[in-house]
Amino acid sequence: MTSLKVNSPSLNLTRRLYLSALGILGLTSWLTPFSANAKKSEAMEVIAKIVGSNAVRDGRVKLVIPPLVESGNLVVLKVSVESPMTANNYVKVVHIIAEGNPLPNIFSAYFTPRSGRAELTTRVRLADSQRVWAIAQMSDGSFWQDYADTLVTLSACTELV
Repeated sequence: MTSLKVNSPSLNLTRRLYLSALGILGLTSWLTPFSANAKKSEAMEVIAKIVGSNAVRDGRVKLVIPPLVESGNLVVLKVSVESPMTANNYVKVVHIIAEGNPLPNIFSAYFTPRSGRAELTTRVRLADSQRVWAIAQMSDGSFWQDYADTLVTLSACTELV
């Protein structure tokens, strides 16, 4: 039978690694709310870059996204904007921002008066449960918005560090 020395260097190294890992895990769970706030602030920065100093109003935009999705890999997203789509009054662009994704600005869809209607249906990837924003810029320079919250049970867009 072999005996293990309590003060052996390999045992101390293992114990240090174990305690370090526990400390990191403890800090990670404690810092999670701060990282969620950081993601939200990144999304707000993206929105600020899009609208500049213009006011964003509620209305005219309708964003439909399921409130609960099983997988964030394929989430159906529908956006429609009330607009006559005439040469003088039309939707120029619709921006979709997801505050929980690694890159918040998911996509931008451009329209012209020849588009007929300002509607789109697509599928997006969502990294986690989050709020998704749709911001429409009109031809007159005004901005309109809508948002929807969704709960994702299986995340997508995960980053490996």
